[in-house]
Amino acid sequence: MSERDLAEPEPSQPAELAPVRPGEDLDWDRLASYLRRDGELREALAGIDGPFSVEQFPNGSANLTYLLHFGDEAVVLRRPPFGKIAPGAHDMKREYRVLSRLWRSYPAAPRALHLCTDRDIVGSDFTVMEYRRGEVMWGRLTPSMTPLPDAARRVGEATITALAELHLVDPSSCGLEDLGRPDGFVTRQVEGWAKRWELVAPQSGGELMGEVAARLASTLPEPQRVSILHNDFKLDNCQFRPGDPDKVSAVFDWDMATLGDPLIDLGTVLNYWPDPSDTPDDRPITPPGLEHMGLPARAEVVEQYHRQTGLDASGASWYEAFACFKTAVVLQQLYARWQRGESKDPRMGERGAWVQPMARRAARILERNF
Repeated sequence: MSERDLAEPEPSQPAELAPVRPGEDLDWDRLASYLRRDGELREALAGIDGPFSVEQFPNGSANLTYLLHFGDEAVVLRRPPFGKIAPGAHDMKREYRVLSRLWRSYPAAPRALHLCTDRDIVGSDFTVMEYRRGEVMWGRLTPSMTPLPDAARRVGEATITALAELHLVDPSSCGLEDLGRPDGFVTRQVEGWAKRWELVAPQSGGELMGEVAARLASTLPEPQRVSILHNDFKLDNCQFRPGDPDKVSAVFDWDMATLGDPLIDLGTVLNYWPDPSDTPDDRPITPPGLEHMGLPARAEVVEQYHRQTGLDASGASWYEAFACFKTAVVLQQLYARWQRGESKDPRMGERGAWVQPMARRAARILERNF
């Protein structure tokens, strides 16, 4: 296989924007009327009285994200998915709090413009934030990146640099010093995700997940510092300007952000990061094609993160296993929501098949290292 074969974008590359999926429309007239009355948005959008239209960002799996057009201007609206929500998940108040402040110290964070807690408008809390145009690597390089030398490696290194830069931000520099409770954070994370699993576990076949949770709880690492955590940091939550693989221009999905052990974020990155040494049984869930794109190996990711943060990342495999366990829980949550008829997205009906492979992957990581 040639270098060109590894980098060539495939025709099936997902569209960044699409018409709203059936069953995921909101009351657009009510929403537009509400937003046009808001002083914050009127100040931010000179064209807010222009013609209103909507598109959807179709590639995410959880929160519903829409692009709202007011004439030639646009903003992004995010709200939780329909149906029963896991405790503490999809927190729009938290996302607004983070993104209305973090942009001052971390330029990759889009600025939040408005929080609505009146559930009569769209049926839930929602946030409105600035729209940044750019590209996301959904399993392969975008056409603007394909001709550039070592583009995939540069994209990967830029992603880790963006993560390191976030973890080096002083939370007090942007008013986020009380965002979370860092003492005991990792312990609470393991306990909390184990409880979430219990809420959605199938009647049979979930025993391995319980064993993984117990092994994680018995091998807890000691945190080295307190940082702002994104809590779902991965390549496809990062955006790049066309033709610029060396810098992340925006990071999305901040509704789980908090303060805690920064290696939690590193584990999330590793859990979604392919490696040339992966066997079919060890391969993480990634967008199709990502394993052939040419990203740095996971060991190189760990070394770069250590070099840029000064943190000891030798125990990163525990955090990767925990991230794999969390992924399995989320997959089961999405599948359970689809089973209850609360999601009309056909992709969610396929999520359940991945739960056991992810449980086995987490168990193998722990067996090899702990």
